[in-house]
Amino acid sequence: MSRHVAIVTDSTAYLPPRMMERHGITTVPLTVVLGDQALEEGTEISTRSLAQALQKRRSVTTSRPSPRQFAETYRKVAASGATGIVSLHLSGELSGTYDAAVTAAREAPVPVRVVDTGMVAMALGFCALAAAETAQSGGTVDEAVTAAEKRAAGTAAYFYVDTLDYLRRGGRIGTAQALLGSALAVKPLLQLEGGRIELLEKVRTASKAIARLEEIVADRAGSAPVDIAVHHLSAADRASALAERVRGRVPGLAELHVSEVGAVIGAHTGPGLLGVVVSPR
Repeated sequence: MSRHVAIVTDSTAYLPPRMMERHGITTVPLTVVLGDQALEEGTEISTRSLAQALQKRRSVTTSRPSPRQFAETYRKVAASGATGIVSLHLSGELSGTYDAAVTAAREAPVPVRVVDTGMVAMALGFCALAAAETAQSGGTVDEAVTAAEKRAAGTAAYFYVDTLDYLRRGGRIGTAQALLGSALAVKPLLQLEGGRIELLEKVRTASKAIARLEEIVADRAGSAPVDIAVHHLSAADRASALAERVRGRVPGLAELHVSEVGAVIGAHTGPGLLGVVVSPR
């Protein structure tokens, strides 16, 4: 049984399974509630099912993992030989996941450092990867936390959504911002700022909004080594096309990931989402 520092995150990191396996990252799932059905993200609900439910205007909500789920995960990870755990999670401004992890960490059999990254999606995923790479190279819990926090500090996430209605319904963006974004039928560009989703710009059409998103990403990336993730929900063709244009505009591009978001983030953004994460190495 190997002795090591283990990395735990939650299902909104949207890391590719092969990457999680290679880096030994453990994931705790959030839950999507469709009507009276509670379904775990990643295993019990597909993004297609979610998109269909949203389009039919069915009741869709999300919930954090319970402290018990985190406690069970920490026990299993400790039993595998971990001498310490770094538990990295989506922004506490968006979910109570961090609080549940903190509660469970108090009773864990090994020391657990719980970190609110202020991030979500691959912005969180890149933080988990930074921590895992440090741990795999023999780093301590403190060193892995520092690596994740450094990655978070340099990472930016931008989003295009067809409508702000889903974010407003879920309480993830203020009613005033939602109304402002809906005025004159403009298309909203959003960003993660201080762990919150904030309205960045209003653009007249979807095509112009996506073109502007591309410009923002290219400017943010600059020429330094950078990893980029392009996310979408039910917009695979637009995501692939955007990714190819970004590839041609970012000279320091190291890795480019294109993936559909899971059901939890999708429930709050709606079909048509395009998101881009820019994470300097």
